[in-house]
Amino acid sequence: MQRTNMGMRIAANQVICWTLRNSSFVFSLPHRRIHHPPCLRIGTRSLCSSSDHTHPQSNPRSHEAPQWSSKPGTELSPRSLVDMGFTDSQAEEIHQSVCSIRGEGAARNALSTLTTLFVLGLNSSSVLKVLNKCPELYAVKERQLHQRISNLRKLGLLEGSLQRVVVYYPKILTLPVKSVKTVVLLLKEKCLFTTQQVTDILRDSPAVVLEDKDQLVYKFQYVYFRMGVKQADMVKYRMFRFTLDELRCRHVFLERRGLYQTPDKKGQTTIVNPKLDSILDVDQDAFVARVAQASAEEYDVFQKLLEREWKEEELQGKIEADSDAEENEDDDDDEEISGRNGYRKTKKK
Repeated sequence: MQRTNMGMRIAANQVICWTLRNSSFVFSLPHRRIHHPPCLRIGTRSLCSSSDHTHPQSNPRSHEAPQWSSKPGTELSPRSLVDMGFTDSQAEEIHQSVCSIRGEGAARNALSTLTTLFVLGLNSSSVLKVLNKCPELYAVKERQLHQRISNLRKLGLLEGSLQRVVVYYPKILTLPVKSVKTVVLLLKEKCLFTTQQVTDILRDSPAVVLEDKDQLVYKFQYVYFRMGVKQADMVKYRMFRFTLDELRCRHVFLERRGLYQTPDKKGQTTIVNPKLDSILDVDQDAFVARVAQASAEEYDVFQKLLEREWKEEELQGKIEADSDAEENEDDDDDEEISGRNGYRKTKKK
């Protein structure tokens, strides 16, 4: 913890010192005019490398009052990125990325995004990795970025875990705080996970925040009721890293081979079911050979048949839904006709 905090302080001091050292304005003084050509302009603040400063030159207009340049710009210089700690190739890559993104938002918020990631404790390689995975972060406003990081800390992601999550799944910083809180509430209320379990899910399976809410609940219910797996094991074996189709395919394959049973109301089975980690936390070849005790050809054929089966079920569901909708429309028409006839009879009286 102390080492991480020290690293964050060093990174913060590096960025702050760079900013202060390279902040410059164009102004005039009696008998001289000093030009500090800006390398980086974000908003109304000009930033440049100290190595680019020119020598003072004489100013013919020696008696003019000082003039401060406040012209906004969005130019991002590779040189300024090198001064922040990036290598030449990294700086060029970031510069090209920002230039390729349309709109002024990316360039305007690029400096604050880079600064925030450095202060978070990431090194230049990790920062580049994050931005390559999720270039949308260039356009996130500084205030929003700070709020989202602060919210993750409040949810229990402490130093070390927070940095790993951001590097592994930077898209989590593109979501509004409200959206993340909604997923957290759903996991607690609909799936009955504890606060610590939710923290562990966010740490190990951060992509859960972008998953469809109905799919998320259905996945939990499938594993809980069909497979008889409790919340603690779901968290322990990182169940939310896998898609619903992956879960169902492996489970149904074992079930139809007589190697897995749905527990009864008392949670009992007549056979010993494989643990969730032996089903999910192995590659396909290991699962087929060791757990399912089958050949690769058998599993390949099964996957194709199961996929066809699911499509037929989906099609049947759509047909039934359309049929129900048509029946409802017919009922409405009958009611409307009946209402008109009743009105006519009443009018004749």
